[in-house]
Amino acid sequence: MVQIRALRRVASILTTPRTPEDFLGLVNPLVSSRQLRGVVTKVVRETPDSTTIHFRPGRGWNQHAAGQWARIGVEIDGVRQWRSYSLSAAVGHDPAVTVTAIGFVSTALARDTKVGDVLFLDTPQGDFVLPEHPRPLLMLTAGSGLTPVMSMIRTLVPRRPDADVVLIHSARTRGDALFHDELLELADQFPGLQVRHWFTREEGGRRLDLSGVADLETLCPDWRERAAYACGPTDFLDAATELWQREGADGAVGDAPALTIERFAPVLLDGVGGEGGLVTFEKSDKEVEVGGDVPLLDAGEDCGVVMPSGCRMGICRSCLTPLVAGKVRDLRTGEVHGDEGELIQTCVNAAAGPVHLDI
Repeated sequence: MVQIRALRRVASILTTPRTPEDFLGLVNPLVSSRQLRGVVTKVVRETPDSTTIHFRPGRGWNQHAAGQWARIGVEIDGVRQWRSYSLSAAVGHDPAVTVTAIGFVSTALARDTKVGDVLFLDTPQGDFVLPEHPRPLLMLTAGSGLTPVMSMIRTLVPRRPDADVVLIHSARTRGDALFHDELLELADQFPGLQVRHWFTREEGGRRLDLSGVADLETLCPDWRERAAYACGPTDFLDAATELWQREGADGAVGDAPALTIERFAPVLLDGVGGEGGLVTFEKSDKEVEVGGDVPLLDAGEDCGVVMPSGCRMGICRSCLTPLVAGKVRDLRTGEVHGDEGELIQTCVNAAAGPVHLDI
């Protein structure tokens, strides 16, 4: 150990002002003391618009829990862009994210990622995880909301003979349904998994109706006795939340809720937008007039400012930007706030009059 420390000191002297890790990173991109990275090991096309990207993370990665998400960074046109994606691989396997080509960054990842590419990473986060003790479960998903639930199913069903999981997944068509064939194979192989697909176009354009209990009663008659997990578009989750609150489902145990929600977008109050204003990005020397319902993050990106970002939901705080002057409105609560030097979450705050940001 003493010899190793001595060698490190010598190496540091020889490589100053760089660190030895900087030079090792030229040989092995996963060796970095400054930025966690991962190298892409496999790329799988799931649907015409969705791709699963498997990667081997470097030192510093913490094994994810089934259902968690992680911030993924990718360089596009020389600019590092960050987004948050649910991890779809089972626990104990190298991580993977399943990305749908919606939006600038997600489209680039889904369309252009190749084996050998290097991703920038942050450690897994999130509380949308399996219960600690065995429970009958109902997984209610729509679209890409299946991604974190797929990690749960892949982790739980093959390993637990006492698993009791009903998955109800809504998609437009069979071709749009993520992991369609794999789910049916798992259901055939393991009696603890039941899969119920709802294809909107095959139902005459009718969406899975969560305004009442009829569809749930048909697809999962004992849904009230199960701990439920839901992930999908905002209106889908809002309807599920209202239904569980109204029907008083019995799946809660102790402090655990009967329905656990994972959202891909922040919950914003209706009608909280105000007059908006002129937003000035001081260091970028750009300005734009925006409405009172436009997040400052979107305003900056729309006029070409490289904005820090992560979850884009007001959770990870990666978008914090100093406020130079002006007031902003929190789109989740309607609160108007802002002091000089305050760090603003640009993904969930909008201009409430003229605003100057230190970026």
